[in-house]
Amino acid sequence: MATSKEQYAKMVKRVTPPSPKLKNCVKAFLIGGLICATGQGLLMLYERLGMNEDEQKALTAVTLIVLTAILTGIGIFDKIAKHAGAGTIVPITGFANSVVSPAMEFKTEGRVLGTGARIFIIAGPVIAYGTAAAFVYGVICYIFKLY
Repeated sequence: MATSKEQYAKMVKRVTPPSPKLKNCVKAFLIGGLICATGQGLLMLYERLGMNEDEQKALTAVTLIVLTAILTGIGIFDKIAKHAGAGTIVPITGFANSVVSPAMEFKTEGRVLGTGARIFIIAGPVIAYGTAAAFVYGVICYIFKLY
């Protein structure tokens, strides 16, 4: 007995529990805000330590990347992401997680063919399209003398 797409959609809707959208949005907002507030706190800490603005920005980014990589490595970041959803996709932490996760997943295949070959499986397209978009933006700025 074949089922039509409409019948299948009805069956899925009947057995799938409704998603608590408001609750998910609030959790994503709060946890994403906490990540951003942590970044701001680090920036302020590095300022109080007497670093110049460029050093503050670089160390804040590096610290967030390292913390995310460590939390991903010990399995905590995924638990946070389970509750926060899109709130953990704050660009720098989401990117760090997208690099570390495949590296851990494929480490059993070896350092070269596992970790090395698959480390950028998720982040690779982001890097490629980000570079292409930056190039196009640069050309547009050059043509219209925006700088």
